[in-house]
Amino acid sequence: MTSCHIAEEHIQKVAIFGGTHGNELTGVFLVKHWLENGAEIQRTGLEVKPFITNPRAVKKCTRYIDCDLNRIFDLENLGKKMSEDLPYEVRRAQEINHLFGPKDSEDSYDIIFDLHNTTSNMGCTLILEDSRNNFLIQMFHYIKTSLAPLPCYVYLIEHPSLKYATTRSIAKYPVGIEVGPQPQGVLRADILDQMRKMIKHALDFIHHFNEGKEFPPCAIEVYKIIEKVDYPRDENGEIAAIIHPNLQDQDWKPLHPGDPMFLTLDGKTIPLGGDCTVYPVFVNEAAYYEKKEAFAKTTKLTLNAKSIRCSLH
Repeated sequence: MTSCHIAEEHIQKVAIFGGTHGNELTGVFLVKHWLENGAEIQRTGLEVKPFITNPRAVKKCTRYIDCDLNRIFDLENLGKKMSEDLPYEVRRAQEINHLFGPKDSEDSYDIIFDLHNTTSNMGCTLILEDSRNNFLIQMFHYIKTSLAPLPCYVYLIEHPSLKYATTRSIAKYPVGIEVGPQPQGVLRADILDQMRKMIKHALDFIHHFNEGKEFPPCAIEVYKIIEKVDYPRDENGEIAAIIHPNLQDQDWKPLHPGDPMFLTLDGKTIPLGGDCTVYPVFVNEAAYYEKKEAFAKTTKLTLNAKSIRCSLH
């Protein structure tokens, strides 16, 4: 009996984005290094382009100049008439779309790896945008297996209203890489080493795939976003309670109904309501205070991928 596999196109063009957020320094540091010396990211028959996405924000070591670059790659913003009145990041998004897209076209880059840091205790995280993508599930399975025993989590942002228009979404296969905890504007050697390994394994996977290796069916555990939780607030909209010590640094760990979520200044605990166990991520992320997000609730599920093989072989 022959194995039934999905034939996928040969991967030709890959980009590695750093500095989508200018104060998340691991991606900035690695991309600048690879622009000078890209030997470690080159693979035979593959074009791999390192790129600083938000140079003005990188120069100022701030998340963004006018608006969040990682939220505006929707067709409305990408189609706006270019003018000096547009926010800097919208103009930059159009330039990036021109260089690596256009989004939703045959000409777009095959894969974009977008490198991020989080202040949350999330370790190595891969961000998946499509639960039905056999190729990326296979890639993530390969990266997770290669990194073991170091844990690597998969965050699935597929959601009718909570999914956002990422910088990497102009590629056929968008990959978010998120490593923490690391403060904004800081470089940590352990975090840098983990991100570097994730990229190495991802590029090795692409190389094996292009060489004709068949990847058998596989399954991965993922954490799918279900809700974003804001801090409790007073009548003026000011934060009235902070992340409870029992929840701090407990990303990916089960949070049961009745478990402490927030703590007020007078010592009152606010517990998780409802009747479902959830898995919190981006707990107390510094960049999300302005977005009014204390953490995101996820649910754990298993995704299966069919066998894949490059169609050129």
